[in-house]
Amino acid sequence: MKAPIRVAVTGAAGNIGYALLFRLASGSCFGDDQPIILQLLEIPPGMGALEGVVMELQDAAFPLVHGIEMSDDPNVAFKDADAAFLVGSRPRSKDMDRADLIKVNGPIFTGQGSALNAVASRDVRVLVVGNPCNTNALIACHSAPDIPDSQFHAMTRLDENRAKAQLAKKLGVNSGQICRMSIWGNHSNTMFPDFFHAAVDREAVTDKVDETWLKGEFLQTVSTRGKAIIMARGASSAASAASAAVDHMRSWWLGTPEGDWTSMALPSDGSYGVPEGLIFSFPCTVVDGVASIVQGIEHNDYAKERIQKTADELVSEREAVADLLS
Repeated sequence: MKAPIRVAVTGAAGNIGYALLFRLASGSCFGDDQPIILQLLEIPPGMGALEGVVMELQDAAFPLVHGIEMSDDPNVAFKDADAAFLVGSRPRSKDMDRADLIKVNGPIFTGQGSALNAVASRDVRVLVVGNPCNTNALIACHSAPDIPDSQFHAMTRLDENRAKAQLAKKLGVNSGQICRMSIWGNHSNTMFPDFFHAAVDREAVTDKVDETWLKGEFLQTVSTRGKAIIMARGASSAASAASAAVDHMRSWWLGTPEGDWTSMALPSDGSYGVPEGLIFSFPCTVVDGVASIVQGIEHNDYAKERIQKTADELVSEREAVADLLS
């Protein structure tokens, strides 16, 4: 059997964390032959709830779980971590605009980035789920100068999954038949779900679906899906977010299928004119644990405009936290 890997999860007793932990423990993420040690981080008021979550994990008797550790100290929770899911963040409150949320959450990810830098494995793969995840990932990355920038990602896989689901519903197929669906830019309503290059059973989606629907109802539904779920069930989309986090890390850990790609928000290298250093979602392939931006995709004027809009938003977010990046 393989040696256990150490997997850190922040906000572990929260709704997303709760849904995420059981998927990790089952082997859905790293493989059904990969033992794990869970290292769970909570704020002090959440430690009691975390104890209850750990009791449930123990009672589930997952054979791949070789240890569970709890802490309210990131320097303990991130010790020797091979993978880290940064889920915990302050939620957006009523009347709080996005810039305010960024400023409130910034110090959290400064501290967590510093702790990762101090104690995590040098090969740690860090996935930021807590919103605004792109800029939170930028802050954490900047605060961990000894860990390569390429090892910090933000999650747009939920947006990709939502886009695939809407296309599958429209076409009357299974979501697994949709490929090459990619999200460009920010995990916000400015993101661009690139339907121009998506395919169903290797045939272009645009050959099968009216472009008016794609530019209208499809984009609107994908970009506002989170709000619609809150309106419908009175709570955020925790389970689907946790599932997307598993999907992202599994692709990063085990690779992408040949002939397909996935959406990953990672530091821009200047590809497609995106300012270097932004944590920006691109279509990516993964081979041997290395995520690479897919090159050579051609965009029409409509797509270029959408990509520029989401890039501009991320530049504005970066400016809003410039004091944390200096």
